[in-house]
Order: sequence, then structure tokens, then C-alpha cells
Amino acid sequence: MEVAALEKLVKQLLVEQLGTKIDPIKKAAPAGARSGVFETVDEAIAGAKKAQKEFAKLRLEDRKKAIDAVREAMLLQVEAMAQRAYEETGLGNVADKINKHKLAIEKTPGVEDLVTGIQTGDHGMTIYELSPYGVIGALTPSTNPTETIICNAIGMLAAGNAVCFGVHPSAKNSCLVVIEQLNIVLKEAIGIENLIVTINQPSIKSAEELMTHSDVSLLVVTGGPGVVRAAMGSGKKVIAAGAGNPPVIVDETANIEKAASDIVSGASFDNNILCIAEKSIVAVASIADFLMFQMEKNNAFFLKNEADIKKLVDLVTIDQKSINGKYIGKSATEILKAANIDCDFSPRLIVFEATKDHLLAKHEQLMPVIPFIRVNDFDEAFDVALEIEKGYGHTAVLHSQNISRLNRAARDFQTAIFVKNGPSYAGLGFGGEGAATFTISTPTGEGTTTARHFAKTRRCVLTDGFTIR
Repeated sequence: MEVAALEKLVKQLLVEQLGTKIDPIKKAAPAGARSGVFETVDEAIAGAKKAQKEFAKLRLEDRKKAIDAVREAMLLQVEAMAQRAYEETGLGNVADKINKHKLAIEKTPGVEDLVTGIQTGDHGMTIYELSPYGVIGALTPSTNPTETIICNAIGMLAAGNAVCFGVHPSAKNSCLVVIEQLNIVLKEAIGIENLIVTINQPSIKSAEELMTHSDVSLLVVTGGPGVVRAAMGSGKKVIAAGAGNPPVIVDETANIEKAASDIVSGASFDNNILCIAEKSIVAVASIADFLMFQMEKNNAFFLKNEADIKKLVDLVTIDQKSINGKYIGKSATEILKAANIDCDFSPRLIVFEATKDHLLAKHEQLMPVIPFIRVNDFDEAFDVALEIEKGYGHTAVLHSQNISRLNRAARDFQTAIFVKNGPSYAGLGFGGEGAATFTISTPTGEGTTTARHFAKTRRCVLTDGFTIR
């Protein structure tokens, strides 16, 4: 089918399904003429502030209409968004990015997440309502750039806000296209433009301007520790996603075949660039060899030759002191080729045996290379995993059929996400129950964020009435 005919068909389908004339695959306008894209932070926030005032006058039904329009239109774009993000950042792979976009679009909660609290008694009634902050400043990462924009935008719109995104410069073009498309969809759905804005040339300076702007009421930061520290020093209310280094424990009671499949799937998903992905394997010795065997059956490649392990580590680290950013998000095949290590198939994950003190156990590597740590029993496994997790409180995974161990780990890890007997990405709602989120706020305590976290709680009191008990 020719492009023109395809665009006409998509437009027709949207008119039928949404009652709108929006064309979601409209080509991006030239720089300076994009909907929602401004030259300066001041201009962007001024546009968002004006739009939010109009948006605040609408009903919850209108917010839902806007979000439904976003979901419908962006679902038609998942392949294009995934391809653009991969080509621009060079991180991960297209197939997994498609799934991440679908997850963000389909499972991010909307207005239904805004639950009202109520108390009644002899002295009347008090309700607790969730109200918008106004304009939110949101910084997004290069690892999940457009997925984070869609996920955050849905939640922030549901709470009644407008948002100015400070996008990562290395994912700029992908993000600008999505922000423009979201604005076009929203204008057609509810008649308001600039609810979602950004600037044409993001930079460190523009991020600083966004974080300190007087008209930004809330900062939502999904990025590295440096930008989190800067946001925390802004004096504003901050929701910040922090560092993680998730371990996965496998004990002798686990379903080893399933554990092996889940670990390979989770640790290799989008080449391990998700912050929740398994970064180290801690296995009880009695099942360690069988676990290795089952992982190999699931396309993991075990390095057993010390010379090969050294070549790998020398490649993916800098002097075995820090992670080599050049290989972040690259595939296992690319990494093996660069390390000049022979492999006669295309593995999903590279695994090698190590100690708990190995650099790749102590630091988040963000690539499909994972250390395998053998321990004597569950107690040692748990202590090692706690040490590896470093108290970040981000994510941990345990494969076990022992209820008391599952309970102990859930209590003592104190992580925002704890996955039992599944791949790590189940903690994001992918193949697991629960809402999708791409901002996991550990330093500020919100955990897996949804619409209710992007709203402030207000207390409204009526005295001497409305209790019927």
C-alpha cells in the first residue's frame, strides 16, 4: 500500500474511533513550527501555564477523553517510536522497545487513579481530594525516552496538570516528534494546545532553568544521580527516580527451569537498559550448575575460559574501575564481537562466574552482561544480595517456593519493587499485575508513580452535616 493511501486509511480509522480529524502520522513540522516545541524554557512554560488554566476548567470526563485520544493515536505509532528511539540512541532493540511503548500506552492509569478519601462523624464531613499542581517540570532519560514521556504525560494529564519536558539531548529528535504528536492529538480531542511542551534544543543549562523556574510547581526527575541531586537542591517538591542495582536470588526450592527462563528474559530485555532489570545472579550452590544449564537452554552464553572473561571485563569496563559507557545498551552479539570472543550462536545474555566484589556486581552495568555468584545457602545468598543492592531500595527478585523466605525478602529488602518467581519486568506490569510506570521514585519515597503522585492532597471540611450513621 502506498504511503498516501495508508495515511488516508489511518485517518479514516481515527475519525471513526475517536470522532476526531487528527492524523497521528503527520510528519513533524520544521524546527520552530512544531506544536508544543518552543525555543526557550520561559516560552515553553508560559505556553503550558496558559494551557493548564484552560485544562483546569474541564471536567474529569474531558480529561479521560484526552487520555483516551492519546492512547488510541499513540498505539498506531509504537513501531515508529521504537525505531526512532533505537536509531537515535543506539540503545536496546526495536522489538523490546515496541513492547515498552505498548505497556506505557495501555497500562498507565488515568483519572481512575484519583481516589477521593472521606471521613464523617458527629462534627460533619471531611473529604480529601487530589488536585493539580499546575505546571510540572519533568526530566527524562535516554534509556526510555519516549516511553517515559507517554507514561508521565498520561498520569500528569489525568491529575489535571500541564508538563514541560526536559528531554535528554541524545534522544532529542525522537522526543520532539512524540511531543508534537501528543499536542496535535490533545488539541483535536479537547481544543487545548501546549499541555505538553518542551524546547527545541535541550541542554544542561535548559534543564537547570526548568528546575528553578518560578512557574514550575513540581519536578519529576527520571535520570542519573547527578540530575537527581540538582533537582533536590532546587527548593521545589521533587519526585525523583534513583539509582538501582537489582540482584536476583535463586534458592534450592525454586522452579529452576522457570527461574532460568525468567532471568534470561528479564536481564536481556532491551539489552538490560531498564533500571529494574536483573544485574547480578546469586545462586545457592546445590542448584547453581543446573541453573547455568537451564539458562544456556534459554540462549544465555556462559564464559568459562578465564582469558575470555578477562577480555570481556577489559572491554566493558574502564581499567576495571568503572563501566564503559560505549557498550551500554549494546547486544550480547555486538559485545562478544568487540571483545573478540567466539560464539557460534546469537546469545541474548552473557554470563560469567564471579565474586560479590566484582565490579560488575557492585555497579549497574546496563548491558546484557551479568555476573553469576555462587553461595552456600539461602542465608548467605540473602546477605550477598543485600550487599549488592546497596540499600538503594529500588528492585530485587527472588525465585523460591519457600514462603518464609519470600516473606523475609519482601520485608527486609525494602525495595520499591520486589518480584517473586518472575522476570524483573513483571514489576512494571509487563507480564505481571499492576500499573505501568517508568518513573520509580526511590529517593523521595513514592515508589512506582502514577497519576495520584502527580496531584496534591487538599482537605475540604463541612461542619455539622452529611453524616447519616
